[in-house]
Order: sequence, then structure tokens, then C-alpha cells
Amino acid sequence: CQSILSNVAPVPVGVGIFVLRRWLAGGVCRSKARLDGKTVLITGANTGIGKETAVDMAKRGARVILACRDMGRANRAADEVRKRSGNGNVIVKMLDLASLQSVRALAKDVQQTEERLDLLINNAGIMMCPQWNTEDGFEMQFGVNHLGHFLLTNLLLDLLKKSAPSRVVNVSSLAHETGKIHFDDINLEKNYDAHTSYQQSKLANVLFTRELAVRLKGTEVTTYALHPGVIHTELGRHFLPALPLWKRLLFLPFFFFVKTPWQGAQTTIYCSVNESLQNTSGLYYSDCAPKEAAPQGRDDTAARRLWDLSASMVGLA
Repeated sequence: CQSILSNVAPVPVGVGIFVLRRWLAGGVCRSKARLDGKTVLITGANTGIGKETAVDMAKRGARVILACRDMGRANRAADEVRKRSGNGNVIVKMLDLASLQSVRALAKDVQQTEERLDLLINNAGIMMCPQWNTEDGFEMQFGVNHLGHFLLTNLLLDLLKKSAPSRVVNVSSLAHETGKIHFDDINLEKNYDAHTSYQQSKLANVLFTRELAVRLKGTEVTTYALHPGVIHTELGRHFLPALPLWKRLLFLPFFFFVKTPWQGAQTTIYCSVNESLQNTSGLYYSDCAPKEAAPQGRDDTAARRLWDLSASMVGLA
């Protein structure tokens, strides 16, 4: 009897783990929308959820632009996207979000070579890095995660408006819920903390999305911010190695339950193509569904103040 029980017991345990993992994986985008004749630009699309998003967009028939910093990896990713999607209309363009000059160069390139831009997916990011500065002297996480995308989006707005209805999708994070915009020390020079910096940059994504929607009202360019979930990607490359060994060991069981890049890309894809969202703008999403952002992510005064500060910092004011 004991032998039989020992053989049977793992079955419900295994089923339970499978069900738990499936639940943690979150929603899946079910939209069958086609993107034939449309152009999609995705930042940081050479790895992780950016690459999975690119594959999905290419499968739907879009012309896909991978805007990446590492051209070698980007070209290899483009080859993979073409192969997996069966769509050869996938190209690579150089973009270093830590350089405003690079952002301006990409925007100029796109304006001159692309007849339309239907979808801008601001996906690239850096997480919990040491106290680094961008080429222009901004704190790295705020500079890359927010300011680079803020400038890129603004420079491409005319093309997005020309191609309307079009969308801007900003990949944020649940981390915005504990974030604060440090207007008196935006680069955190007085007291840098990697977590605080990341939270600030992700809150900036949500506020940017909200204010952009206000400014684009009536243009048929709609905006979306989202939390992709906790995903096993390269985004944690700076975070995990900095932890003591005992903390890394504690994290090992946790990795069994994190999302795959494909699962993590689903909400980005949902915000990019789902037909039901065409007349909504400025909202926040998680697991392929709308979710109310944290109170500080719904602060319209802070959103306007952040816009004005960001415009001044990148030279748009």
C-alpha cells in the first residue's frame, strides 16, 4: 500500500505545479489581427520579450524594425525573427538609448527612409545597474528607460500621426507602484540606490503614457503602458550578480515560476494589436487586461511636471 501511495502521490503534486505555473504565466493575447502593410519599430528587440514581440509582429505580416545597441546581436536576432516568422521584411537599425545623439540619428533615419510608422514599442530597458551615467550625464536607468524613449517618441510623432490610427506602447513594470519622481534630485546624485532609480524610471513610463495620451487626443495615436510580469530575461544581469551567494540560492526556486519571454511578451502584443483598445488611451495593463495604476501613476499634475522637465533635459523645451 505504501509503495502504491508513493507512486501515486507525485501525480497530484505534478498537476498542482503545472496549474500553478500556468496561472502565474498570466494572460495570452488571442487577437488574430493582421498587420500587413504596417510598420512596427521595437526598441531592444534583440533579446527577451522584445524579440518575442518582434516574432509575433512579423508573423502578422508587419515590416519590423529592430532598434538595438549591439548590431551583432541585433542581426542574429533579425535572422531568427525572419526564420521563425517566415517574414523576410525584418530590418535592423542602430539605437543607443543612453545617447541622445543616437536617438536623434535613429529618428532622422526612420523619418527619411520609412513612409509610415504604425506602432512604436518602447521595450528596451536597464534594471538596477550601478550608479552609471548616460553619455549626456543623466542617471542611467532614468536616462535609458525614460528619457531616451521620451525623446524618440516625440521625434517620431509626426510619422505616427501620418500613419494613424497608430499606437505607442511603453513597457513599464509593477515596480512603478513603489516609485516616486524625485523632482528635486532627478539623477539621484545625493543618495543613489539602484532599486529607487528603477522604480522612478518605471513610474516615469506610466506618467509619460498618461500625459502623452492627453497631448495626442483627437489624433488617433493611442498610448499604453504595461507590466509584462516577472520574466526570466537578461534584464536582471546587473541585479543578480550583485547579490550575496546565499541570496542568489534563495532565488533559485523562484525562477521555476517566472514567465518565459514568450509569456512575458503577451501583454505587449495585446496592447499593440487588440482591436478593443483602439479607442482607449493612456491606461495601464497587466496580464492582457486593464489594471489601475498606482495612485502616483495617476497623478496628472506630476505627469505634466515630468513632461516639462523631460523636455527640458533632452532639448525639446
